[in-house]
Amino acid sequence: MKIALAADHAGFTLKEAVAAFLRDGKHEVRDFGAHSLESVDYPDFLYPAALAVARGECERGILVAGA
Repeated sequence: MKIALAADHAGFTLKEAVAAFLRDGKHEVRDFGAHSLESVDYPDFLYPAALAVARGECERGILVAGA
């Protein structure tokens, strides 16, 4: 299954753990960011991930926010 992942900076560490778990389960992961612990705006990553699911480019999406 192709899964879109996105997070803000506060959710970065959990997103990385989820990505590793999914890859171990042989899923294809498309990582939309954030790509570090540096402060970012969540919608910059959420929106492209949600569009990928809506367009059928990914079958599911997992979004992680630190809030």
